[in-house]
Amino acid sequence: MREGELRIGVFVCHCGVNIGGIVDVEAVVEYAKALPGVVHAERNLYTCSSEGLSRIRAAIKEHNLNRVVVAACTPRTHAPLFQKVCEEAGLNKYLFEFVNIREQCSWVHTHEKERATRKAMDLVRMAVAKAALLEPQEELSFEVTPSALVIGGGVAGMTAALNLASQGFDVYLVEREKELGGRLRTLASLYQTEETPEKIIQKLVKEVEGNKKIQVFQGATIKSVSGYIGNYDVLVSTEGGDIALKAGVIIVATGASVYEPPTGLYGYRKYENVITLAELEQRLKEGQLPEVRDVVFIHCVGARGQDKSYCSRICCAASIKNALRLRRRGVNVTILHRGVTMPGLEKERLYNEARGRGVIFVRYELERLPSVQRSENGRLEVTFYHEDLSVELKLETDMVVLVTPMVPNDDAKELSTMLKVSLGADGFFLEAHVKLRPVDFATDGIFLCGAAHFPKDVAESVAQALSAAARASIPLSRGYVVAEAISSVVDEKRCIGCGRCVEICPYGAIALRDVTLQLGEVVLVTKKSHINPVLCKGCGTCVAVCPVGAIDQRNFTFEQIIAALREATTTVT
Repeated sequence: MREGELRIGVFVCHCGVNIGGIVDVEAVVEYAKALPGVVHAERNLYTCSSEGLSRIRAAIKEHNLNRVVVAACTPRTHAPLFQKVCEEAGLNKYLFEFVNIREQCSWVHTHEKERATRKAMDLVRMAVAKAALLEPQEELSFEVTPSALVIGGGVAGMTAALNLASQGFDVYLVEREKELGGRLRTLASLYQTEETPEKIIQKLVKEVEGNKKIQVFQGATIKSVSGYIGNYDVLVSTEGGDIALKAGVIIVATGASVYEPPTGLYGYRKYENVITLAELEQRLKEGQLPEVRDVVFIHCVGARGQDKSYCSRICCAASIKNALRLRRRGVNVTILHRGVTMPGLEKERLYNEARGRGVIFVRYELERLPSVQRSENGRLEVTFYHEDLSVELKLETDMVVLVTPMVPNDDAKELSTMLKVSLGADGFFLEAHVKLRPVDFATDGIFLCGAAHFPKDVAESVAQALSAAARASIPLSRGYVVAEAISSVVDEKRCIGCGRCVEICPYGAIALRDVTLQLGEVVLVTKKSHINPVLCKGCGTCVAVCPVGAIDQRNFTFEQIIAALREATTTVT
């Protein structure tokens, strides 16, 4: 907006003592009043409160503001709230600028109050300079295909599919195994319920296969995925050939695998009765556990610094569940652990029950790992250091159970590349934000649930599946999606078609396409970059990499950024 008088309103938040305890908010407000284009400035105790929002709404109308600057906390959580208030007052949401004076001032300069205040003034001045150059933007909307693709037919995938189908949406459920059920099929029992895994699986499978809204592909894999939220083109590889599908959203529920110890570790595959927890579950399920009097569980095998760096969270509960089953058979059970992880009241009760029934818990350290050997009488002998007694002990046993972590599936990397979503440091799929968007990927339209995200028990997987289905149903129910108007734009006259922006775009939003140019009597077909505004997330990477400056970003233009940077070099007076 370049027409008419520039009328900027600045609102500075105390945020209780979070900001006001360090930054002199009153001084910042007085400073803002003297800045060019500012016709109104005020302070609020909590700008995000209903009273604070009402003040912004009223000030826009009272002072005829055509730009708004809010200096408060993090824009990630609060910017949409203030943009909505601007729209309610009749102001385009893109004529709003946010200044973070909490994380960037008061929280990092708690012992430098004067300097923190001067920095807050600098940031407000920079924001006002940028706001003066802001222009109203128009958001584009796109239709959504009213169907969902769920990848993975375990308990999480089936739960998500059933929930979406119950809302009336068509669902394509793709499972790479010949049977639905995932890892639940391998479990002998559950500690959350007396109901057997078989009954739970049978119930879910029956509901899925009987639901006309769900089309199941078993023994199938995802061959390719293209498109964007609302319009994904998916190629599924089945025994009968490739099948093309269209989906508006995608849910990843591929589960996880179990870590297999290397041969020889704690006698694994060297001694007959050294098995993993997963193998113990299988033997209990099939009724093939031999007669044993003593069993030793060794926790964190391959986890927490032994191979993998992370704690798998659910191993302790699964181990103790099976230890209790053995105790009910009269088996003596000793658990060697590095700290028992039992989050939640239900798991704590399980731990207390195990102690009450005589399960022995002994802690060991990473620096002094237990060892397993064959004893002279043919039994297994576990040597470990007892911290409380400060002595090394040897314990004869009939069986050693190695409690190993869950690990990402082998195809996780391939699938993440195909979907253009991220993996975390441990190789599991990474959510967009652990608190704000725990079941979303950074790529819009793709959601996450179950052990594909991180090791989870059945109850947690079901809860997250319902959450993912709820999130996925939003664009499906609405029927359209709106692309935020901060996408990059290409000046085709300056673009040389080098493709560097295509290579570096993390969202796959840019492609080279043929453009016909008329040069006098000569017709020339050349390559130019084209940016899909639905896929573009406004990260600005392409702007930075373009060698000829042919790309700019709406709401963060060169002109706006340079104006803010110019003010950053100005001394506060």
